[in-house]
Amino acid sequence: MKFGITIPRFLTPGGVAAIGPELAGIARDADQAGLDSLWVMDHFFQIPSVGAADEPMLEGYSALAYVAGITERIQLGTLVTGVTYRHPGILVKTVTSLDVLSGGRAWLGIGAGWYEREHLGLGVPFPSVSERFERLEETLQIAGQMWSGEAGPYQGKHYQLAETLCEPMPLSSPHPRIMIGGGGEQKTLDLSPDMPTRAISLPCRARKG
Repeated sequence: MKFGITIPRFLTPGGVAAIGPELAGIARDADQAGLDSLWVMDHFFQIPSVGAADEPMLEGYSALAYVAGITERIQLGTLVTGVTYRHPGILVKTVTSLDVLSGGRAWLGIGAGWYEREHLGLGVPFPSVSERFERLEETLQIAGQMWSGEAGPYQGKHYQLAETLCEPMPLSSPHPRIMIGGGGEQKTLDLSPDMPTRAISLPCRARKG
């Protein structure tokens, strides 16, 4: 059995200036204690089930890059990235960079997204549930193509990439592990067989924006 730690909030008695040192301390302790993985939420506003929307919330991949530089062995990922937040090619490049700089410790945690408030608040398009799942499926296909080393085009319903070039390639073999987060078995688990690697379906923390 393996154990990991999730950091869902960044409230500290010392205020904003203490967030970095506090996060560093938690990450180093988890790494030295032998925990298998460390996860942060990929949200821009705090989610309702954890705290108020205006609580401090770090951008997920910036936080993981910071943690990567002060740890040695613990695996790193988001729990989980909404597919609507970043263009798939940029997301795969971001996760690849984290994997290279961490020495092969990155996960791609990804789901269809659900928190409407932060989308509307920051001007991020928030399509229907069905379209978000279509985009999730295409994003997984793009990740598989980019991490296969194939630099050809990708033509999907929602995404078109002229050149799926990904250099440097990940250090993880054959590529970073993937976790699919979702709230139901019918659709989320159906994505798993077509994945370029093993996937895990998780219940969402909250369903309403």
